[in-house]
Amino acid sequence: MKKLVIIDSGSANLYSIFKACEMVSLEPEITADPAAITKARAVIFPGVGFFDHAARLLNEKKLTEALFHVIKNNIPLLGICLGMQLLFTESEESTVLNQSIKGLNAIEGKVKRFPTGLPVPHVGWNNAVPTGNHPLFDGLKKGAYFYFTHSYYVKPDKNTSTIAQTDYGFSFTSAAAENNVMGVQFHPEKSGLAGLHLLANFGKIIADK
Repeated sequence: MKKLVIIDSGSANLYSIFKACEMVSLEPEITADPAAITKARAVIFPGVGFFDHAARLLNEKKLTEALFHVIKNNIPLLGICLGMQLLFTESEESTVLNQSIKGLNAIEGKVKRFPTGLPVPHVGWNNAVPTGNHPLFDGLKKGAYFYFTHSYYVKPDKNTSTIAQTDYGFSFTSAAAENNVMGVQFHPEKSGLAGLHLLANFGKIIADK
């Protein structure tokens, strides 16, 4: 039976997301095996830290091609925090010899630093307001609160890629989606009942495939 896989990219705390998935009966498996990822029923891609370092780890562990396979083959994929940012085209955080290290480009757009004058990182509880009816937010109170910790935010090229927004001195995209690919800037595994509800919704998306 194909499994829900949590990617061990070397740049995330996996235990909390694993336990949160178990709490909503998703029966996850943690792996860094590219073959297991390509054969997964669905994938969760968590991440914390620096964009360029995480992108390099993906390449070193031969996970980049596995993620491209997931994206291309319509396998449900949920990126969390830095995992979401790596789904985008490129990041202002990442420059080596004045050349950006690229993301996966599953959602076209850029990862940008918060404007000068705002406290960075953005840490703590804030709400995520859905912009439409994406199933990831089904049944959640509009403007439910989630836990954030990040210094950069995503800016999709297409407005339709944004599925939720959060205000932090200005309105930024806190959840995005394109086809089978979904991403949330906040940490659902640290967001209490709202976070568990969102993970359960991801489970329903998987079941409908």
